[in-house]
Amino acid sequence: MRHPNYNHLLYFWAVVHEGGIAQAAEALHVTPQTISGQLRLLAEEFGGQLFEKKGRRLVPTDLGRVVYEYADEIFSRGQELASVMRGASPLERRNVTIGISDVVPRLVAWRVLAPLMLRDQPYRVTCRAGTLEALAAELAAHRLDLVLSTSALPSDAGIRAFNHLLGESDISFFAAPRLARRLSREFPESLHLAPMLLPTPRSANRRVLDAWFAQAGITPTVVGEFDDSALVKTVGQGGVGVFTAPAAIEDEVTRQFQVRVIGRTSGMRARFYAISTERRIKHPAVVEITERARTDVFRAPAGARPGDTP
Repeated sequence: MRHPNYNHLLYFWAVVHEGGIAQAAEALHVTPQTISGQLRLLAEEFGGQLFEKKGRRLVPTDLGRVVYEYADEIFSRGQELASVMRGASPLERRNVTIGISDVVPRLVAWRVLAPLMLRDQPYRVTCRAGTLEALAAELAAHRLDLVLSTSALPSDAGIRAFNHLLGESDISFFAAPRLARRLSREFPESLHLAPMLLPTPRSANRRVLDAWFAQAGITPTVVGEFDDSALVKTVGQGGVGVFTAPAAIEDEVTRQFQVRVIGRTSGMRARFYAISTERRIKHPAVVEITERARTDVFRAPAGARPGDTP
């Protein structure tokens, strides 16, 4: 086989890119039957199945993921070439799609994504929020370039992906000014029985906090648990209780929500990961945000070195 049939390859790429045969048929203005026939021919050409069914969804097999990586580069470059021929700058048309786990603080997400949107020729950034499990499925189907998360994707998740540690941060405790004045005097002992607004137990940061409370002998009075990191800050702003956020965004939190810092964890740190299907990240936008996050957003503790884990 000297060259693959690029027409068959285009149909395959469209199915993965659009999220299904029906969507690809609509985008390409052909019938679903036509696409199904082209996919069968391409599978015969490559000598293996390109898709498998998981529930109601078609997801690429291991062979399909390899084929899609090459096809995506081929047809993305083709779209870029068409833009250049129309007089547009290539970088003005570059897209990146990021999944953001719903437990990642939105201010952290903004700090990570800002370099792509504040540059002279910004990327077109598409953000999708959801649970880590749902976003991992989107990543496996190549509908996302990257997932930002507070926890690594477990090795038994059934998805071939790589966890890239972006950095770590102490956890800061915040409260409205009146409550903060009362609790900051004898921190951390002052948190014992204090009203607390915490992440839900499914958050990795909640597990870090629970371990820190146990180590310090503190039993807070939990008055609320939240998945939405923005909502917990708004509730905390109203003086209902103490809330937490990564120390890396302390300045933004105090300025935006008009609250004060009570204190910080010692020895317990929140972690942030970029999860991709590539062991060695190649997408230029993803390379940029991971490198900038490690150098500008998060400060590694002395002796630590952010790295990658499979």
